[in-house]
Amino acid sequence: MHSGLKRFFIWDFNQGGITDSFLVSHGSCDNPWSGDYSKEQAMFSNVNNSHCSSVGKYILGEHGPSQWGIKVKYLMHGQDQTNNNFTKRDIIFHSWERVSDEEVHPNGTPEGWGCPVVSNATMRIVDQKLQQAGKRTLMWIIQ
Repeated sequence: MHSGLKRFFIWDFNQGGITDSFLVSHGSCDNPWSGDYSKEQAMFSNVNNSHCSSVGKYILGEHGPSQWGIKVKYLMHGQDQTNNNFTKRDIIFHSWERVSDEEVHPNGTPEGWGCPVVSNATMRIVDQKLQQAGKRTLMWIIQ
C-alpha cells in the first residue's frame, strides 16, 4: 500500500473490526534517510544495518523513553524468521515530527532506518490504547 495513505490499522477483536487508521513510515533501505523514494513499493530485509523494515508478526514489548517524537517507544519482538533480528537491529516503534496526521498521497511518508514510525498525535492515541490494554499486543507488518 502506498505510504502516503493511511495503512496502519488498529483491529479490535472485541468489536470485530478496524477502529482506527493512521499513516506509518517504513525503512529507507539503500535510499537516503527521510525521503519517500519507496512510497509505492517498500523494500524489506531482516539484515542488520539494512535500514529496511521487516515483514512478520511482532509482540510489542517494553514501553520506554525514546529520543524521537513524543519520547515514547515500544520494543518489538519479531516472531518469524523474516523479523527475528529486529531486537538486535535496535528497531523500535516510535513517533516522529516528520510524519503527518493526514494522508499525503501522492507524496509518501518520510522513510527512516527500519522502524515503523507514526505521527506524534498518533503515538499519543496508540500509547494510551496500549497502556489501557495492559497486555501483550500483536503488530503485524505485511507486504
